Amino acid sequence: MNPYATALIDMKALQHNFHRVRECAPSQKIIAMVKANAYGHGLCEVGAHLKEADAFGVARLEEALTLKKVIRETQPILIMSGLLRKEEYVCAAEEGFHVVFHEKLHWDIVKEMNFKTPLSIWLKVDTGMHRLGVPPKEVVPLWEEFQKAPHCVKRMGIMTHFAQESSPQAEAQIECFQKATGSLKGPFSLANSACILRRPATHGDWVRPGIMLYGSSPFSNTTTGLEEGLKPVMTLKSILIAVHPLKKGDPIGYDGIWQCPEDMLVGVVALGYGDGYPRHIEPETPILIHGQRVPIVGRVSMDMITVDLRTMPQAQVGDEVIAWGEGLPVEIIARSAKTIGYELLCQVTPRVKKEYAY
Repeated sequence: MNPYATALIDMKALQHNFHRVRECAPSQKIIAMVKANAYGHGLCEVGAHLKEADAFGVARLEEALTLKKVIRETQPILIMSGLLRKEEYVCAAEEGFHVVFHEKLHWDIVKEMNFKTPLSIWLKVDTGMHRLGVPPKEVVPLWEEFQKAPHCVKRMGIMTHFAQESSPQAEAQIECFQKATGSLKGPFSLANSACILRRPATHGDWVRPGIMLYGSSPFSNTTTGLEEGLKPVMTLKSILIAVHPLKKGDPIGYDGIWQCPEDMLVGVVALGYGDGYPRHIEPETPILIHGQRVPIVGRVSMDMITVDLRTMPQAQVGDEVIAWGEGLPVEIIARSAKTIGYELLCQVTPRVKKEYAY
C-alpha cells in the first residue's frame, strides 16, 4: 500500500442513502445538496452519479458552472447563497441556473435588467434562523412583484431553513412560514436532512438532503448514520508506517503529553492534520486496525498520529488503518473532536487521494 492517506468513496452507499431520502419523502422532488465539493466527496463525481436527483444545490456560481459539465440537462442547479453582481445574474440566466433571493437587494438589482432568458428564482424566507432570508412581511409583496415581471422571472419557489429540528423554535419557524406565505401556492421547500428524517409535515414539494446523502447523521450528538438507516460514503484510511517497542515512561510525540504506562508497542500512522484529521482530538480516540479499535496516544501532528498497540501485538508496518467510515462512524470521531461530522468530511485536504468504488 502507499504510505499516505486515501479516502474511499463508496458510490453504492451514496445511492443507498439517496433511496433512503426517497423512502422518507416518496412524493417530493429531491434537491441533492452538493455544495462544498459534495461535502468533501467530490462535486463532479457525486453529481454525475446521482442521476435520479431532481435538482442539485450548490453555494456559489463557480460550483454551479463546474457541476453543469457532468449532469443531465434536465437536472436544475440551485445557487443557494444568491448572487450580487449583474454579470453573475446574466450568467445564471444563460446557463439556466436557479438563484435563491434572500435579500430585497437581489430583486432591486435584477428588476431593471433585460434578460434573453428570464431567471428561475427561489425566495428564501427568514423564519427565525436569522442567517439568510427576507423578513416574513416582505414575502407576499415581493412575490407579487415577481409575477408582474415576466421579462425577469419565469419560475418561482419559496424556501426556508431550520436552525433546529427538535426544538420549539422549529415549531415557531413552521408557523412563521405558513403565515408568511399565506395563500401563495409555492412550490415550497423547507426540509433539510433532519426534517426529512423527523418531520414529514415539513416535506413540502421539494426536500433538500445534505449530510444524510453522505451517510452521516444530522443528529450527530445522539445518533450515527447507521442508526438512521444510512451507510457511510467516505472511509478515510491510511497505513501503519512504523511499529516501535517502547519502555515504560517513554514520552510520545510533541510536548510528551503522553507517556507509556508500561513496556509496550506504539504504532505510527501516515495521517495527520495535514490530511484533515483534527489535531485537537481527545486522547484515546479510536482508530481501526484489523477491524479492532485501538486508541490514539500523544498529539496529532501534521503527517502522523501514534497509536497504542497493546491490544494489537500482531500489527505490522503496512497494515491498513481506518480513521472513520466503514466500521467506525465519523460521528464518533466528531464527538471526540467536539465538532460535527459535516466539518470532518468537508475538511479532508486535497493531498488525500480519493478512490471511487462503483
